[in-house]
Amino acid sequence: MAKIAIIQESPVVLDLEKTVAKAVVLIHEAASKGAKLVLFPEAFIPGYPAWIWRLKPGGDWGLCEALHARLLKNSIDLSRDEIKPMLDAASEAKVTVVCGINERDGTTSRTTIYNSVITISAEGEIINHHRKLMPTNPERMTWGFGDASGLNVIDTPVGRVGSLICWENYMPLARYALYSQGVEVYLAPTYDSGDAWIGTLQHIAKEGGCWVLCCGVAIHRDDLPSDFPDKARLYAEDEAWINPGDSVVIAPGGEIVAGPLNKQKGMLFFDIDLDKAASAKRALDVAGHYARPDIFTLHVNTQPQTPTKFD
Repeated sequence: MAKIAIIQESPVVLDLEKTVAKAVVLIHEAASKGAKLVLFPEAFIPGYPAWIWRLKPGGDWGLCEALHARLLKNSIDLSRDEIKPMLDAASEAKVTVVCGINERDGTTSRTTIYNSVITISAEGEIINHHRKLMPTNPERMTWGFGDASGLNVIDTPVGRVGSLICWENYMPLARYALYSQGVEVYLAPTYDSGDAWIGTLQHIAKEGGCWVLCCGVAIHRDDLPSDFPDKARLYAEDEAWINPGDSVVIAPGGEIVAGPLNKQKGMLFFDIDLDKAASAKRALDVAGHYARPDIFTLHVNTQPQTPTKFD
């Protein structure tokens, strides 16, 4: 058995340094309650850009630029030491941490943002870094496209862990890439919520014979900074919850065993039994005995993609 913690808390919106500091406190709090794996929401640092769903396509140009500039300034360049406090916290607390971030490209253009998820080992090292393969709808004006170089399942003290971000979980071949690597603990940091989304996660738990941990974005109007531009127009004063969260733990086979945590902030804890992930595949192992490689095969290009190569 291994205790996991899902952190359904808001970031300090559009403030990288303060959100990292908040994450450090939350890591230590979860660890003090026995957690060995700590999962944060999609784009937790410095916050999911929820405003993109409110702005007019092709309009609100000045507002789009102002908000994007703040997001870019507060996105994480992994070639620097901006998240070192989180690495140190994971090492000190001896926990594996998985966190969604807005990642600023630090090698090529240096101005593209990616929706990424990083996995930090209990030794304080980044052991996987995955960029969202396909940003959804207006997200494509905010984030670049990722590649499969981070589409990995990693051995951790709480089992073999893999992550897909939000609507990547609707991509059957991306899911299959994780199943075929023996994922036991399937992580889904997300902005999506509601019954249809949770039903999708239950399907994944049944299809993959794995634990599914969903960490949703819970953000309240009061979480927006006081100087958030056009706040009154985008978010009416009588609108409390911008996004409800709906974090949930689903056992192999599809049973909801914790959550959903709806329109509230907090932590979900659960003791997961990895033996259930193995036994769930006795009747249905879609990447094993239930596969038909003589008919279907999946090729995954795991090479990092770049527009420039220097000889």
